Amino acid sequence: MKTTQLKKEKGGDWIYLSKKLDLKNPLVLIFGNRFLLEDETIYEQVRALFPDGHLVFGSTSGDITVEHVEDECITITAIEFEKSEFHVKTNNVLNSDNDSFKTGKELIEQLPQEGLKHVLIVSEGSFVNGSELTKGMNAAVDNKILITGGLCGDAARFEKTVASYNENPKPGEVVAIGLYGETIEATFAIHGGWTPFGPERIVTKSESNILYELDGQPALDLYKKYLGDKADQLPAAALLYPLNVKSEDEDQSFVRTILNIDEEKNAMILAGDIPMNSQVQLMMTNVDNIANASELAATQAIEKRKAKPEVAILVSCIGRKLVLDQRVEEEIEEVVSIIGGDTTVCGYYSYGEIAPFNLEINCQLHNQTMTITLLSE
Repeated sequence: MKTTQLKKEKGGDWIYLSKKLDLKNPLVLIFGNRFLLEDETIYEQVRALFPDGHLVFGSTSGDITVEHVEDECITITAIEFEKSEFHVKTNNVLNSDNDSFKTGKELIEQLPQEGLKHVLIVSEGSFVNGSELTKGMNAAVDNKILITGGLCGDAARFEKTVASYNENPKPGEVVAIGLYGETIEATFAIHGGWTPFGPERIVTKSESNILYELDGQPALDLYKKYLGDKADQLPAAALLYPLNVKSEDEDQSFVRTILNIDEEKNAMILAGDIPMNSQVQLMMTNVDNIANASELAATQAIEKRKAKPEVAILVSCIGRKLVLDQRVEEEIEEVVSIIGGDTTVCGYYSYGEIAPFNLEINCQLHNQTMTITLLSE
């Protein structure tokens, strides 16, 4: 496996972050600020750098490399697989009447199934229901293939996300990268570092990812009561106080970020499904807890491995980034301290992370986690 990395800041030129290599048939991951990716010439620019590359674009809430987290930037990581193969397929949720389950299932079914070892997902994050997307993908592989990745971001704006394969980035696109070969080794781990607090409440009215009532009371009113003065800062303030969800359908609790609010319906729009009759509780965290959770995720991901990782793909949540603020690079430093500085690190801050729970194989939508995928040949 050979890799090279570049970046381009707003108004600047492409700069190599590592040794320039002449890669053959590379997988090229292009993560960046949504406004920069909407430049009509961006595909042509990257194609000129990698004439035979497979170009996968995704907008972010911050780009991750081994040393930095960049906001006004585009970061490229090009990977040449020397002993294995990959295939890239796409589907667009806007072409499926916003049916995210169907989008996910049909997307994975496009990939050749023989020899499939791992799937990386770069999904738009504006229209897709991440919970249904993961259910559809699991159904396509009968819960037997490891699938990791994330939903694209748009800083803390929540206006629009874009993604694409071999074309200019666009809304609604979901990209799947299938990895094949006996030598491919993919391991993962996720951790959050958030702590529940306050009373548990029962979801008494919800529909898909919209939460209407808790304990028979309007959910938004209750949430504002807990936020106090910070309620005026909604929906942005909600990223600092996600919900811990215990569902009858899952053995482990999961976290849901509040992406937006509907004042007219007194409801909250979440990043994924919130099942009826599930129990929810507010969560909070601090910088040290987040950094420690990232270190733990890296430790668990590397403990599962036989070979040293060559590439680390990190997908962390925008909510974590807001808590970390100017100390955002600390959680990346914790990961690098475990996996080693010679491992190529790439990734982004997201609107949702895709991976199984630890010790499981079927992928889920997570919020407020650091999700790490380690690859080697």
